[in-house]
Amino acid sequence: MRLLVFIVIGWIGFLQNHVLGQEKPASTLDIRILESIAETRTEPQTQTFKVLSDINNYVQIAVPVGLLVAGAVNDDKTMRQNALYVASSTAVTALVNVGLKHLFKRSRPFKKYPNFISIRTAGGYSFPSGHTSSAFATASALSRAYSKWYVIAPSLLWASSVGYSRMYLGVHFPSDVLAGAVLGAGSSFALDGLKK
Repeated sequence: MRLLVFIVIGWIGFLQNHVLGQEKPASTLDIRILESIAETRTEPQTQTFKVLSDINNYVQIAVPVGLLVAGAVNDDKTMRQNALYVASSTAVTALVNVGLKHLFKRSRPFKKYPNFISIRTAGGYSFPSGHTSSAFATASALSRAYSKWYVIAPSLLWASSVGYSRMYLGVHFPSDVLAGAVLGAGSSFALDGLKK
């Protein structure tokens, strides 16, 4: 009889937590960091980080295209080769990112923690951050191709800002952003042979 009571209580708990959707996920360092960031939100910062996040994809195209055009105009084979290197780093990162997202299938913060208020919503999976990985792939490849402080500093500041914007907007966990940064930088190092 005691076993039957435990089984019934266990099933009630299971139904409440899983079937009825009342399960509250355990608080992790990831969500605590996001909640801390959310507490500091202001309207001007929100607008800034929305813009940074939105124009990221355009920057990923503009950088290699700019190098290619400048290389063609100046008849600079090195610059054209570096355009290929930057574009390849970003493209490889994007492909690996898609594969990792489907492998890990991690929910977005606002889906896993319904009480967490995000500024934006996004489809697909969370891990790793695609915006961050592409930003770091471009920034790292550009910095490797042109290793001057005035290229490296703005490139890394840009990539870091994009990563932070994804956490600020509530669409990625900090670990998603960290993994994206490692993936993007790693791709540029792996394709180092393409640069001049």
